Amino acid sequence: MKVPSLPSIVCAATAAFLVTAPGSHAVDLGKANPLNWFKDKEQNAPDNRQRQDQEAAAASMMRDAKTSISTGNNARAQDIYKNVVKQYPFTSAAADAQFEYSRLLHTSGKLQDSFDAFQSFITKYRQSQLFSNAVQEQFEIAEEARSGKKTDRVLFVIPSKVGSSEILKMYQGIIKNAPYSKFAVLSQFAIGEVYQDKGEKLQADAAFQAVVDNYPNTTQASEAQFRIGAISSHAVKHTQDSSNIVRAQDALEIYKATHPSGERIGEVEAMKQQTNEISAARSLEIAKFYEKSGKPKAAAIYYNEALKIGAADSALKARERLAALSAAHPEEMKDNSALGESDFTIPAAMNLKNNKDYAGPPAPELAKLGKKSKMRVEKDDFMPIPLKEPELPTRSTAVTVPGMLIPPAPGDKSTNLQLPIPPAPGMTPPNGAGKVEPKSEEPKPDETKPADTTAPKSN
Repeated sequence: MKVPSLPSIVCAATAAFLVTAPGSHAVDLGKANPLNWFKDKEQNAPDNRQRQDQEAAAASMMRDAKTSISTGNNARAQDIYKNVVKQYPFTSAAADAQFEYSRLLHTSGKLQDSFDAFQSFITKYRQSQLFSNAVQEQFEIAEEARSGKKTDRVLFVIPSKVGSSEILKMYQGIIKNAPYSKFAVLSQFAIGEVYQDKGEKLQADAAFQAVVDNYPNTTQASEAQFRIGAISSHAVKHTQDSSNIVRAQDALEIYKATHPSGERIGEVEAMKQQTNEISAARSLEIAKFYEKSGKPKAAAIYYNEALKIGAADSALKARERLAALSAAHPEEMKDNSALGESDFTIPAAMNLKNNKDYAGPPAPELAKLGKKSKMRVEKDDFMPIPLKEPELPTRSTAVTVPGMLIPPAPGDKSTNLQLPIPPAPGMTPPNGAGKVEPKSEEPKPDETKPADTTAPKSN
């Protein structure tokens, strides 16, 4: 007969007790999750009487924690604060306990733990009056972690080393917690500096550009615009990527346009000139390569580009080479459409006298026709048009006739040229002018009287 082992007997007895224990609910062991047995149970909100008791107990524990801090026993104070948050989460003292616990972690040099503790406070107690203080504490922790230097609150304690990836997450968390606060602007700018210190140009440009786009009216925005141009200008010196030149020139021009009296305007001018010189030197190198390769048209294009940039040394060399190309290849330079709208190749005209088809300067008449008219600057007798219109002459003794600007002189018969205005039927025109006699009508015979048919008597 096989005797069961002791562990199997204990397990069977425990299962039987859980299923058949008097006064207990049956447990389905097949569906129950053993991992849930060790989880903390969610606490129910207390009623008014329980809340009063919990508030009193939490206040007493907070006083004990402050006493422990005054005696230098910060470890005991941390435990008390943790117990207040755990045992009495619905009390007003729970938020204060979480905040003080996070500050003690910061004081002890545990930067990452302190930042996480403040994040827990912000998540649970966002309506607390200490919310802005918690965000500020997080920013100070991130700055301390980035600099690697201990602050005054960390006495004789070496802060824990925090990696750059964790520091970036800290700044990003601050922006997410309070996106419109001053610490969000500082955090976004700090992200750009972290990437800049790491040598990650694209990420640094994107971070600084976010400062310019999201917070344009801040002092950090102008500095971020300068950093974009400075990073690209630095890349121009160490790389052959032409996009760095374009981005540096654009960023520096934007800074000049938006901050004409900024503190960095002198540095911007110096970087812009340096970038132009580098760009012009590279155009000269490319032009020399094409010239040696027997492609004068392509060489002239890059020589012309070096002239447009405006660097003094490069411009002088480009002019000399363009003059030489024009003298050696006049037809090809003439057919080069890329130089059609440019005046940079005019100095090459000094060698036109050596050409066999040179016919001398144009005639004076043709030269005059080619000149543009100039504005006259000498004095003249022209009077300006008066602003006020002069009054028309009148004759006060004459009678005004409708339709005439100047009344006629006495005895003037020109008024007869005006057609008379016919009067209305039965009305006499004024002053007897154009008088029309009414027609005489014969009297009608009186129908009531008989007609006289007798002939008149003869004498």
